[in-house]
Amino acid sequence: IEQPTFPKITEMCVKMIRRVNDEEGIKKLVNETFQKLWFTPTPHHDKEAMTRKILNITDVVAACRDTGYDWFEQLLQNLLKSEEDASYKPVKKACTQLVDNLVEHILKYEESLSDSDNKGVNSGRLVACITTLFLFSKIRPQLMVKHAMTMQPYLTTKCSTQNDFMVICNVAKILELVVPLMEHPSETFLATIEEDLMKLIIKYGMTVVQHCVSCLGAVVNKVTQNYKFVWACFNRYYGALSKLKSQHQEDPNSTILTANKPALLRSLFTVGALCRHFDFDQEDFKGNSKVNIKDKVLELLMYFTKHSDEEVQTKAIIGLGFAFIQHPSLMFEQEVKTLYNSILSDKNCSVNLKIQVLKNLQTYLQEEDTRMQQADRDWKKVAKQEDLKEMGDISSGMSSSIMQLYLKQVLEAFFHTQSSVRHFALSVIALTLNQGLIHPVQCVPYLIAMGTDPEPSMRNKADQQLVEIDKKYAGFIHMKAVAGMKMSYQVQQAINTCPKDPVRGFRHDESSSALCSHLYSMIRGNRQHRRAFLISLLNLFDDTAKTEVNMLLYIADNLACFPYQTQEEPLFIMHHIDITLSVSGSNLLQSFKESMVKDKKKERKPSSDEETESDSNSGSESESEEEASKPRRLRKRVDSDSDSDEENDINAVMKCLPENSAPLIEFANVSQGILLLLMLKQHLKNLCGFSDSKIQKYSPSESAKVYDKAINRKTGVHFHPKQTLDFLRSDMANSKITEEVKRSIVKQYLDFKLLMEHLDPDEEEEDGEVSASTNARNKAITSLLGGGSPKNNAAETEDDESDGEDRGGGTSGVRRR
Repeated sequence: IEQPTFPKITEMCVKMIRRVNDEEGIKKLVNETFQKLWFTPTPHHDKEAMTRKILNITDVVAACRDTGYDWFEQLLQNLLKSEEDASYKPVKKACTQLVDNLVEHILKYEESLSDSDNKGVNSGRLVACITTLFLFSKIRPQLMVKHAMTMQPYLTTKCSTQNDFMVICNVAKILELVVPLMEHPSETFLATIEEDLMKLIIKYGMTVVQHCVSCLGAVVNKVTQNYKFVWACFNRYYGALSKLKSQHQEDPNSTILTANKPALLRSLFTVGALCRHFDFDQEDFKGNSKVNIKDKVLELLMYFTKHSDEEVQTKAIIGLGFAFIQHPSLMFEQEVKTLYNSILSDKNCSVNLKIQVLKNLQTYLQEEDTRMQQADRDWKKVAKQEDLKEMGDISSGMSSSIMQLYLKQVLEAFFHTQSSVRHFALSVIALTLNQGLIHPVQCVPYLIAMGTDPEPSMRNKADQQLVEIDKKYAGFIHMKAVAGMKMSYQVQQAINTCPKDPVRGFRHDESSSALCSHLYSMIRGNRQHRRAFLISLLNLFDDTAKTEVNMLLYIADNLACFPYQTQEEPLFIMHHIDITLSVSGSNLLQSFKESMVKDKKKERKPSSDEETESDSNSGSESESEEEASKPRRLRKRVDSDSDSDEENDINAVMKCLPENSAPLIEFANVSQGILLLLMLKQHLKNLCGFSDSKIQKYSPSESAKVYDKAINRKTGVHFHPKQTLDFLRSDMANSKITEEVKRSIVKQYLDFKLLMEHLDPDEEEEDGEVSASTNARNKAITSLLGGGSPKNNAAETEDDESDGEDRGGGTSGVRRR
């Protein structure tokens, strides 16, 4: 009928309008733009301008079909609220014009649907118009009161396409909001609506049934009180369920249930949907009968949750979810608790069932939120009636008790491979927190963990919840930060589809940002909190912490990629790495050495005949070990012989190794923490361009201003701890130790020993000797880190571009403490 609006204009409008909830400046700009574009009254004679406006709005609504319409509701609410107290209300007038013209357009599209050439286009435009009318009805249902009778015939639309079903559902939603506001509607009109809705409930699928039962609930409960009509419908489906249950109990293997499966699924869903909107225990429905309908329905639906067919189980759980909205107290029943918690916590349970239980909780909380908002609006209207406030308090108390009952299992659902399960779990937690039903601190670690999700929408939602908690409760995030980091590793483990690949702590994209970047950015502003957080993470690398290697790799990845802003942040980390190295390194060497000696002593006692020979052997072995243990600077330093010296050292220690390879594996395992710290220090040094003298001069007790300068990050510096990755990929901790592996571990042991000897250079030595000590330390670090690219692995110094300092010699050691 009309020329379509330009796609580019629609695209621009969609991009702009989605920012309606941004910061205040942008929000104000969006409101002003769309007020001028859409919500300014159009002169009555300018039909062309009104048509352009209608087409533009409906095009934008159609474009947002898959992403939701929250933006439209928010925009309309913002604009109408801004002129609540004004004498002249242009937005309200514009809305009235728009609604009237949208109805006119609907009638035009309806007439043109007979034209086969444009049928598809006009069907889509019809849906967009009716959807837009529904959005207006949600915010200002009064605007549609005079058009209710025009909309009613669309309930009889013949359904052959998806668009036809959307027309019926949206018309049902409009009538649900509008009919209760009509003054003295005709009985014929109301009876026609009831009959149309009932026909749709009996004939069509879940979505149509859901919206039509909801509309019927509004019409019957608020206007007609035609309870017998609904009671007859309920008994039809309730009776069918009871009959099928009896037949199944008599013969579980009977084919009757299979033959009647479609009727069973429809009955389970419809009984639940009717129970959601009607309280059948009221006398208006059941009369003087003493039967407790809600308990009977619960018993029936619970019976089919134990059925062998998953589709039947799912529909029974959907039905239960509906019934719980009308009667939340049923969720405290032991059998319901057992059902919900077992489905949520059982790792082998069907994903569909898990999602459905989470959806049930989500829908319940959404309904409660709507009820509370309505009660709040009613309370403001009649503030003297205090019982309204009490009613709200009782309702929120019920919600709080229910969520505390299922909270742990919902939070644990975050650790699931399927993103859909995590999505619904996060949605339930967000609703719970927004309604203030639980103490937020217990959710903080889980939200930190969800902030590392691969899907941006979930990351943003979790991060937003953390921001809200931080605004209200300062210190909660810091308090649970380390627990959140550990939990985020567990989430990544659950998500990891390839168990052979180690879990990494950064995003595999161009940014290579740390998975926990948002957490760090929330903590870094408070110096005390930031330092405590970083020290807690570095303490996990201590040999006494017994942290698993893959988690250490994950934490090291995060520490390597955090969004540091000032020089103080990486310098503080490097300073504490040195401290940890000096303590953990010594402990590591000592325990390795003791394990060899201990194992030697445990060997069988020689007989008197063998004593002399044994003594001479053990003597030579201990001499070999002693020789290997000597600081290399005390041995002959001849460059040409250095390789053979190293080979001799390895052979000497190899002779002392116990038969039991457990200490060797333990050494290889524990040493990964120290290797990662060495690698992390080299990475930060290269990334920030620090000289060794800069690192050595750093003192954490100095004023913050001294190191407050911004970091000059170098590009192309990546954190790649090769040894640890190889260790994890080869699963060395569980594989058989070969002679070659033994030699490599012994070499690592000797390199560690050399590093520890030269970690803190002796001041008494001459200048040349100090230089030799530094070179020895550099050699040990390079060897430990596997040589490779100087940019990533080698212990080389770089100019301190951050402040133009001179190059320092060698790698920084631990300052004198």
